[in-house]
Amino acid sequence: MMPTICLLTDFGTRDGYPAVMKGVILSICPAAQFVDITHETGAQNVMEGALTLRRVSAYFPAGTIFLAVVDPGVGTERRPLAARIGEHYFVGPDNGLFGLHIQSALQSAQPVEMVHLDRPAYLRDEISNVFHGRDVFAPAAAHLACGVPLAEMGSPVTNPVNLEIPAPHPREGGLRGQVVHVDHFGSLATNITRANLPAGSSVRVRVGDQIIPDLVQTFGDASPGSLVALIDSDGALAVAVVNGSAAQRLGVGFGEPVEVDWDV
Repeated sequence: MMPTICLLTDFGTRDGYPAVMKGVILSICPAAQFVDITHETGAQNVMEGALTLRRVSAYFPAGTIFLAVVDPGVGTERRPLAARIGEHYFVGPDNGLFGLHIQSALQSAQPVEMVHLDRPAYLRDEISNVFHGRDVFAPAAAHLACGVPLAEMGSPVTNPVNLEIPAPHPREGGLRGQVVHVDHFGSLATNITRANLPAGSSVRVRVGDQIIPDLVQTFGDASPGSLVALIDSDGALAVAVVNGSAAQRLGVGFGEPVEVDWDV
């Protein structure tokens, strides 16, 4: 069975760039099948891309190839990378986009094998300085899908670029974290997780000039238009507006401080 190639980019869909990549892949590996994760990652937002990949990848079968291009350093000396991380393959820039997967795999003793895509046989003949998605990453993903061993596609890499999600910091009576992602609905996901919060205690969440007195379990626990805090599907503390946008209501985004207090 042909592996699925899952695409994630910050290209958008208006200009046809994801379709160009698919055309290159199909020219090399006509039986390839695709899933579009998203092409609406924030422009040059490597962390957002990494978080989305982490959210999605665990639900795909072993052997899936994740072709991800969020690449503010395209054309520079940053390495093009292909990797086997755990049960999946990843193709894209070595700029931290796969850092969360690499860290998780190493911590759980899963296999990690990475190569610098420096073998011309597996790239397009002419390589643009501004579209490695077409000329480097798409052909590499296609050759992987058609059975070329990872080790044949480049030189080994042992020092990939890491990605650090800022950790929440303890403060008197609570924690101080920050917004790390704003989703399509305008909900604000933070770097504070369920595990950071004391079990059985009420918490107060402060973001901007607003204080939310406690967590709700579901959006339906509050009336439309209410500002709420809850644990999202990824296990992170999130701030949302029921049937609305917290980002728009509060005028905040990535990096905004979030404070949590509790009574113990």
